[in-house]
Amino acid sequence: MTTTQPPTKKPFASSILLWMRNDQPRQTGMDHWKGPHSKIISATPGFDEYRQIHLAEHNPGLWPTTPGVETAIPADRRIDGVAEVTFRSVLSPLLGRKQTALAYKDEINVFRRTLLYAGPPSSARWYDVAVPGEKVGARALVYLRKREGVTTGAFRKRIGSLAGSLAGSGLLRELRTQVFMPWNEKLWDTPNVAHDNPADQRFHASLVLGFPDHAARAAFFESPEVASLSGALAPVVSAIHAYDVTDALTYVKNGKELLHYER
Repeated sequence: MTTTQPPTKKPFASSILLWMRNDQPRQTGMDHWKGPHSKIISATPGFDEYRQIHLAEHNPGLWPTTPGVETAIPADRRIDGVAEVTFRSVLSPLLGRKQTALAYKDEINVFRRTLLYAGPPSSARWYDVAVPGEKVGARALVYLRKREGVTTGAFRKRIGSLAGSLAGSGLLRELRTQVFMPWNEKLWDTPNVAHDNPADQRFHASLVLGFPDHAARAAFFESPEVASLSGALAPVVSAIHAYDVTDALTYVKNGKELLHYER
């Protein structure tokens, strides 16, 4: 891996993890989220970007087996999708209260569980790893759980080191990282939808990894470099869940609602 570091943005971002209702076909929920629900969210003022990350229904876990680390994604907690929201400023969430209330009401039509993970301003990192004109052909979404007893500072430092190694690898066309504040249900306590999130199931950071194609993604997770990175993470991380991303749809870009989503 090379060590050249690309330019980096530090946006104010949050993620909402989503589970589709299980009393109707999964695809029905995914289609509602992609269509009617997206229009409600996209109209929220104060967004710099709004992106839906759709995850494969069959998602056992892409991360290589690592001693002492949970890399197999438990079926009963397997996520269906993630709403990735980037705000224009730290005050932007205050602008969207009316539209957020509409989103609350629509959640019951599509989701059975929603969990909001947020970080303090500038805790996210968007790395400019792609050459202009390059497109992402395959993605993985990775969630990491801090090992009990590890300090937040030590965890953040290790995630920063991991991101730096990935950013300088020359293998990725997209790299986004978020380190979360402690989870708090009151940040997204929507009615009629579950928000159960036991302490031993919570996440503390995420990575979005973009690759030229599916073959490149598979080669990445099978590489000795990733095995080495995983070994370095093991002392501070108790779980690494790497999801197969089937689609990443952008509805708001550079502060403007798009007429049609972009992939």
